[in-house]
Amino acid sequence: MDITLDNKDEQQGALLTVRLTEADYSEAVEKQIKDVSKRAQIKGFRPGKVPAALVRKMYGKGVLVDEINKQLNSAVDTYIKENKLRLLGDPLPVPANVDFDTQKDFEFQFELGLVPDFSLPTGDGFEVERPKVELDQNTLDETYEQIGRQFGENTNPETAEAGDYISGQLKQETTEFSQKVLLPTNKLKNGADKFVGVKAGDVVTFDLKDAFGGDATLIANFTGLSKELAAGVDGEYTFEVEQIHRSKQAEYDQELFDKVFGKDIVTSKEDFDAKVRETIQENYDRESNNVLNRRLIQKIVDSTEINLPKEFFKKWLVAANQGKLTKEQVEENYADYEKELKWSLIRNKVVEDQGLKVSNEEIMDRTMDKILAQFNMPEVSEELRESVRGFADNYLRQENGKNYVQEYEAILADKVVDSLRGQIVVKDQPMTAEDFRSNPQA
Repeated sequence: MDITLDNKDEQQGALLTVRLTEADYSEAVEKQIKDVSKRAQIKGFRPGKVPAALVRKMYGKGVLVDEINKQLNSAVDTYIKENKLRLLGDPLPVPANVDFDTQKDFEFQFELGLVPDFSLPTGDGFEVERPKVELDQNTLDETYEQIGRQFGENTNPETAEAGDYISGQLKQETTEFSQKVLLPTNKLKNGADKFVGVKAGDVVTFDLKDAFGGDATLIANFTGLSKELAAGVDGEYTFEVEQIHRSKQAEYDQELFDKVFGKDIVTSKEDFDAKVRETIQENYDRESNNVLNRRLIQKIVDSTEINLPKEFFKKWLVAANQGKLTKEQVEENYADYEKELKWSLIRNKVVEDQGLKVSNEEIMDRTMDKILAQFNMPEVSEELRESVRGFADNYLRQENGKNYVQEYEAILADKVVDSLRGQIVVKDQPMTAEDFRSNPQA
């Protein structure tokens, strides 16, 4: 047997050629034919007495093909491991005309995509901005309003009054816009009186832009449109009333404090205000970190030069997806596939270079945290935490370990990003909570 590797081009493509002679496979083929002879049950012959010549005639070609495929797979795998080749995907067989009836010697070729060496562009010159969200009074006011409505007394009266929330269908015929919405009448700057006294089934025609005083943020929050589209709304809209929602604001007493944060976590209005502000800030900080991570991944992918085997990658995508992707679809979306591949290679490099690992206990802890988070409890006792360990273990075993692998990959991805963040310069990008909500971009 002879194996050679030839680099095809500058894009990390290579051609692996395997040559087999009759001496490589003949002994193994003969052994298999003898084994088949002992097991074959053919009419007219006693078990184990079928002539080898007859077996060779009936099954010889199949035995030959199986043995050659077995030797090919073994030879290719061994060559790749012994030569420490880092491959993208799997080797792709090159189509060839092979006549197993007459040929004695065979030559097979495989296309390989080699993973190139590359360096990460980290250091003093590599900067990524992290949104630094500053709480504004409007955000605090909205939070207190939500708390008051959520924990207050809620009713659905037949007729609307000033300050009610009204759910219904918002439409504009000229633009064919139609959306179910919840109208906060207390946010209307003009024409709020049009909605006083309405009931289910009533239809109100109004100027949407004028009603909110041209405030694009308010319009976007109400309609679900982007802030850019909300700034351009124009003309009259119709609003068909479906239901009235009225809430009596909850009293700021110990009962409310316990409902929001847990029993006796806070015991005064001052402590409650501080805890609300702290919780809001923690939520924005968490979202800011998510934005930073997305920006970091995007920038490092864009900035890292990796000489990919593009043509091989395209072929492999089609082959690996077994008919689910066409060549045309791969070409159309190639930029996205390439970004995913580059990030995968970068992630693997960081894991290898930094020796990152994930323990079973880390996977169990993460799973238990997710389960306990569903109870929405501010504090969890050690006894309760241990009681859910069995549920976590059962979850991780489900779907043949698929959930375990997902948790493993999620933790590893977090470790990769944390490692990269330790090697870059993070600059704060001050912005208000309102600006962040209207544009939480990566």
